[in-house]
Amino acid sequence: MLYFIVIVFGLLIGSFLNVCIFRIPEGVSIVTPSSKCPSCGTPIKFYDNIPVISYLLLMGKCRQCRAKVSARYPFVEFLNAALYAVVLNRFGIDPPWVLFTYLVFTSVLIVIFFIDLDHQIIPNGITYPGIPIAVALGATILPDPFFRLVPMGHEAALIGLIGGGGFFYLVAVAGKVIFKKDAMGGGDIKMMAMVGGLLGWKGVILTTFAGSLLGSIVGVTLIRLKGREWGSKIAFGPFLALGALISMLWGEEILRWYLY
Repeated sequence: MLYFIVIVFGLLIGSFLNVCIFRIPEGVSIVTPSSKCPSCGTPIKFYDNIPVISYLLLMGKCRQCRAKVSARYPFVEFLNAALYAVVLNRFGIDPPWVLFTYLVFTSVLIVIFFIDLDHQIIPNGITYPGIPIAVALGATILPDPFFRLVPMGHEAALIGLIGGGGFFYLVAVAGKVIFKKDAMGGGDIKMMAMVGGLLGWKGVILTTFAGSLLGSIVGVTLIRLKGREWGSKIAFGPFLALGALISMLWGEEILRWYLY
């Protein structure tokens, strides 16, 4: 029953995430107006806005103009619900504030993933409030994701904040000096400061490693299959988001595997 509630909640929040992904880069309010068809502009009725189900019943088309609706909308809803179930299975409900924090963080990473994928930006509207909130939570109520039986504490949260943002800032400066071009975006720097505050300095290391590995694999694949040039620009935020998710969910197991 608990999984059912969390999954339904995840689907509903996933529908809201679609609004955030579409509107935040445009500087439009995520509260009003209500959702509308991107093709004809007709407001979407509540019964046509049921996560995943409405998309399937309408066969992926607008009820009014019959224009095709992107499959990303139900995918984001399903993805958020599925990850909520994984987070619940990983951390349980005791204590509930830890579960709630990681659920919110998961949804934030999904929004960052798709916005950066589409626009190659990570909006300040996410990272500016996210950084102090992440540090406050990491310093007070969250466990160490790599040793879950002990609290992370203010020291690890602050080192994570400084290490995450500072390291990527140095990468950006070095890239500008050596290669005469932007090697790291400001959004990535602020995102990693937020990740460091929530997951600590060990989370910064694993997130950076996992994100770099995934980004390298995808980059080389695009070069080989699509003829992209070496050094061509690619959004790094989606890979950092995946790395942060891996660190949060399986950081403890990965660390044990690496050490022993």
